[in-house]
Amino acid sequence: MPDFSHSQSAHCESGVAANLLTHQGINISEAMAFGIGGGLFFGYLPFIRINGLPLVTYRAAAGHILQQIAAIPGVRMVQKKFRNRDEAMAELDRALAASIPVGLQTGVYWLPYFPKALRFHFNAHNLVVYGKEGDEYLISDPVFPKPVRCQADDLVRARFASGALAPKGKMYYLAQVPEKLERRHLIVRGIQAVSKMMLGSPFPLIGVRGIRFLAKRLGKWPQRLGQERADLHLGHVVRMQEEIGTGGGGFRFMYAAFLQESAAVMQEHRLQDCASSMTAAGDTWREFAAMAARICKDRARSDDSYAAMVASIHRCAAMEEKVFAELQKWTKQHS
Repeated sequence: MPDFSHSQSAHCESGVAANLLTHQGINISEAMAFGIGGGLFFGYLPFIRINGLPLVTYRAAAGHILQQIAAIPGVRMVQKKFRNRDEAMAELDRALAASIPVGLQTGVYWLPYFPKALRFHFNAHNLVVYGKEGDEYLISDPVFPKPVRCQADDLVRARFASGALAPKGKMYYLAQVPEKLERRHLIVRGIQAVSKMMLGSPFPLIGVRGIRFLAKRLGKWPQRLGQERADLHLGHVVRMQEEIGTGGGGFRFMYAAFLQESAAVMQEHRLQDCASSMTAAGDTWREFAAMAARICKDRARSDDSYAAMVASIHRCAAMEEKVFAELQKWTKQHS
């Protein structure tokens, strides 16, 4: 399938969604796919542990964006999981023989085209297989600048990786798309869902309340855990923010790009203002991360401290609260 157009993206799931839609003639940016898919999120979930440390997440749960894309009127997405490896690969080959590009959920650790230093046990990495030559699959992995190749043995291992979020051979493809994507309705719906979650969640660990909860907890870590354990927890927050997926600041920048694009579609300057404010929130998350990294590496400046980081996170919460309050007002006027 030489006509498949590969585009590098910042985040695998929104990148795959955009690439599959674009292949079907629905030209859409990654930022727009991320926004209408309701990809922005915040959660501080200490009862879920990653390597023994609390989960901090800045994006919606794995698969959420694709679920929202599949729910668009006129879109039909076929999704399958498998118990048998041979059946899973045979079904993939049948789709490719019919010239259908196929999305896969995989485990990063088993994909040999990833540099060894970047392989880790994350089982919700999405990619597109668009062809096969001999025993090699042609892959459009959205986080790479160019298409890559993968041997069948390695790909099946990645499709059936074990552990958390085990993919179980999951594959999906677009069987139908509308002639034209009605973006205005999808933009309002996407913004409405994220605004409600960020401002109206009844759980104190989610949305803006979750950001403030993290700030409160982080400020007490040196006293509660001791300095060494506190720095370990802090390093984990930074790693979750800046190394997993697109990171806290990165997701805010992508959402700002979505709002900017939406402002042009809707002819609405208020969305442009919100895009600027969301970019500023992303900058503030990055400032926090830089300060935290300096503290963890014993390179702290005179004004770096846990108290300063708490203040920085509170600024992020206030900025995002203001943005989503404005977006919530805007959606009520357009729903």
